[in-house]
Amino acid sequence: MNIPILMYHQIDIPPARGTPLRGLVVSPSSFSRQMWLLQVLGYKGLSMRDLEPYLKGERQGKVAGITFDDGYKNNLTNALPVLQKHRFTATCYAVSDMIGGSNSWDTEIGVSLKPLMTTNEWRLWLSSGMDVGSHTRTHADLNQLTAEQAREQIAGSKQDLESTLGCDVRHFCYPYGRFGVEHSRMVKDAGYVTATTTQRGRAKSGDNLLTLRRVLVAQATNLMHFTLKTCTTYEDDRG
Repeated sequence: MNIPILMYHQIDIPPARGTPLRGLVVSPSSFSRQMWLLQVLGYKGLSMRDLEPYLKGERQGKVAGITFDDGYKNNLTNALPVLQKHRFTATCYAVSDMIGGSNSWDTEIGVSLKPLMTTNEWRLWLSSGMDVGSHTRTHADLNQLTAEQAREQIAGSKQDLESTLGCDVRHFCYPYGRFGVEHSRMVKDAGYVTATTTQRGRAKSGDNLLTLRRVLVAQATNLMHFTLKTCTTYEDDRG
């Protein structure tokens, strides 16, 4: 069975038209309607931790992964209550050196700075039944690093998060969706179970767990489009 792994970034009021990366900011009302529709369509929204047995073919069911990249505070304030309402779980990928900071990696392209979760907020996310994954130490473009630097970003972020938050970090997400075969090997060597990409499409049992495709949910994704992306081959055909 096909498993859509939804990819979100910010859940907040979208900035003005023309703002760089505006499409990655989904309004709280849209997110609420999307989670409602996911449930109506018969899906159980799951974190990557809870999705593991389905991806490995150990369990069967109508499930969807829910992921958030970067660790914005608005994921906690605006997304968490909705997830709890529907009894869904989700994975948020943290940039370990940026905890309590902001999305400074976006400043060069003119994106406004937004606060990332603090250590205590991450602990609240975890205590609410959610999952934490790794997004490297500094949101690094792995393709621009030496092998030693990439390994440090991948393995180091896992160690940092586990030490700081006291949880098992089993899931990784490639920043910008950029990686090579060597980086997938590093992810495996570091002890991660899965790694998600930005390649379009739905996952299925038997896929390479270190190069999982996802379904981007954007600011302009209406409910009909959301249904197409989730339930049909729409994304698969464009991957």
